[in-house]
Amino acid sequence: MGRRRRRSSRVGVSAFLAAFLLLQLGLAAAQNASPWLTLSGNAPAIIAKGGFSGLFPDSSSNAYTFVSFSSSNDTTLWCDVQLTKDGIGICVPDVNLDNCTDIGFVYPQNKTAYVVNGVNTTGWFSVDYNMNDLSPVSLKQPIYSRTFRFDSLAFPILPVDLLGTQINHSSLWLNVQHNAFYMQHNLSMRNFLLSEVRRIVVDYVSSPEVAFLSGIAPRLRSTKTKLIFHFLDKSILEPSTNQTYGLLLSNLTFIKTFASGILVPKNYIWPVTTDNYLLPSTSIVMDAHKAGLEIYAADFANDNILSFNYSYDPLAEYLRFFDNRVFSVDGVVTDSPITPSEAIGCFSQLNQSSVDHGKPLIISHNGASGDYADCTDLAYQKAIDDGADVIDCPVQVTQDGHLICMSSVDLLDDTTVTKSQFSSQFSNIPQLKNTPGIFTFNLTWNQIQKNLKPIISQPFSAYGIVRNPRYKNSGAFLSLADFLTFARDKPLSGVLILIEHAAFMAQRLSFSVVDSVIAALNDAGYNKTTLDVMIQSSDSAVLVRFKQLTNYKLVYQIEKSIRHAVNSSVADIRTFANAVALDKQSIYPSTLLFTTGETGLVSQFQAAGLDVYAYVLCNEFVSQPWDFLSDATVEINAYVVGAGVDGIITDFPGTARRYKRNSCRNLGSNAPNYMQPIQAGQLLTLMTPSSLPPALSPIPPLTVSDVVEPPLPSASRSVAPGASPSSLNPSSGQRNVVSLSVSLLMACGFLLV
Repeated sequence: MGRRRRRSSRVGVSAFLAAFLLLQLGLAAAQNASPWLTLSGNAPAIIAKGGFSGLFPDSSSNAYTFVSFSSSNDTTLWCDVQLTKDGIGICVPDVNLDNCTDIGFVYPQNKTAYVVNGVNTTGWFSVDYNMNDLSPVSLKQPIYSRTFRFDSLAFPILPVDLLGTQINHSSLWLNVQHNAFYMQHNLSMRNFLLSEVRRIVVDYVSSPEVAFLSGIAPRLRSTKTKLIFHFLDKSILEPSTNQTYGLLLSNLTFIKTFASGILVPKNYIWPVTTDNYLLPSTSIVMDAHKAGLEIYAADFANDNILSFNYSYDPLAEYLRFFDNRVFSVDGVVTDSPITPSEAIGCFSQLNQSSVDHGKPLIISHNGASGDYADCTDLAYQKAIDDGADVIDCPVQVTQDGHLICMSSVDLLDDTTVTKSQFSSQFSNIPQLKNTPGIFTFNLTWNQIQKNLKPIISQPFSAYGIVRNPRYKNSGAFLSLADFLTFARDKPLSGVLILIEHAAFMAQRLSFSVVDSVIAALNDAGYNKTTLDVMIQSSDSAVLVRFKQLTNYKLVYQIEKSIRHAVNSSVADIRTFANAVALDKQSIYPSTLLFTTGETGLVSQFQAAGLDVYAYVLCNEFVSQPWDFLSDATVEINAYVVGAGVDGIITDFPGTARRYKRNSCRNLGSNAPNYMQPIQAGQLLTLMTPSSLPPALSPIPPLTVSDVVEPPLPSASRSVAPGASPSSLNPSSGQRNVVSLSVSLLMACGFLLV
């Protein structure tokens, strides 16, 4: 018998090893056959933390139900489990209820203090209340930078079993963060979970406590529930082993004895520098897979401050974790599940080399100005590398008659002129600006090139959001001639020249910007190239003049936000323009960052034969109404598919180009729910009347009087690009004309030096 038992034991071990090897071979084969580099070869899982908590209060019924409307059908719902005094499990994101509910208002006298993970914590805790006590308590948005307007819906605290049985979901993840704390209060999270898995299907249980997971592992081994060890900051001590999480990370074979996967902060995988730029990835994903562990990444939210490498594009961050051709995490825990749904379903394994100059036309705004200083060589090169169809040059004139690409006529806006020897050369010119400025025509082109540096635009600095600080002063300014030469041999469909203040240049500087731009284009050979030339201006007289002299495509920029255009104004625009550029608010007006509807202006202009371009789209989430879910791709999709614009003008051409490549682009009504355009105004319908933002004030429609401008004044000269200052002086026999610099002094007689 003994020999048979020993022999049987060897056979058992051999069978186990064979099964293990077959499993590993099967996993390897699955990975080789799959485009996904996950452990199983399946697409990464999406775990919605507290539901769609990036918009609604975490763990509220709306947060959970909104997931099914906006995200992949197989998205997992995450619940942070807390225990009540009577042992009922509830979904609340924080052990201190004061941060995420209105319990302090309901029970103002009941504040207590407890030690939680060795830290003295004051507040309101579920262990002091039974489920009936918590019935009048409502969930609220715990992150102050997110909208509070859904708090008034008085979302009740949800028991775990209610989430598991009554809210539609494909799978459920229960996170147990404070088992040791509940044990101190004679409450058993272990008993609760073991009872719960008999009543509802629990797909994942995670915890940062080794003792808790290893204690329930034997009881759950025969179920489908996966146990996930939740790593916290590397310096924190894990309570049951008294080892830091950083030290436990080096012993994944030990973790494998009680868990099937690990959950780590995303910076475990892609760490960042102190100034928020990405470092090389670590080996943790490959190490986990080698140990047979799935690995999930946490802390994803579209309204986090992302690494500057992502250009404020949350979809780009997910793709780095899913589709980097070296590894893929097995899932992500996120406050905004729509974005990883897009990444997995429509934006992974794309053909990066395809060039498509069809709709929507991608027009840069001062180059890729979200990444580099406006209108510099670096901004233009980045725009081309990122796939812009058209790059733009807003032209200004220098003192010696050179046309240059610069986003503002005032050097204060985009250069370091205040730190130069020209810092005192302020002028008051009400026609251009209400405040004093140092204007491009105050300095020569040589002075600008040699003494000034660019400054990257910071349109959202009031929110503490800055752009690419390492390179905020990088790049070189370009003249129009340089810009045109640079663009000629690039994979573009065209160039766009923006012209403003043409009447001022003609009347006060005696300079014809129209003639000079045409001369520059001819000198650069654009009359012999296949590249389109587009001229954009908010001054109809400029476009009328170009229409008389050229066959360029003319774009009328409507600077003010409008809700309606009378038909006669549209007909008038049609006489001098081929397209209009509309402010985003003219397409999707919003109040306090909630869209109120769609104006219908896009279809109105298109019916008149005019293309419509929306401006200016940015990646920063603070630039977007809440309806777009802090996702630049959702916003682009709304304008392209929802409103039907022909093109977009953007600070971030790379985001728009990737949108054009997405594999769900041509599915129409068959596109997945996360790629359907938003319904403007839908979030307002979810609010109580008392929490609605104020209604928009009536705005007069666009009329003919808004469009028609007087003809441009005649100008005594135009200067070809590259002309020397001496060419501004009249040649012998010509009538005497005041030099440009003298004209400036006449225009700025109140020059402050």
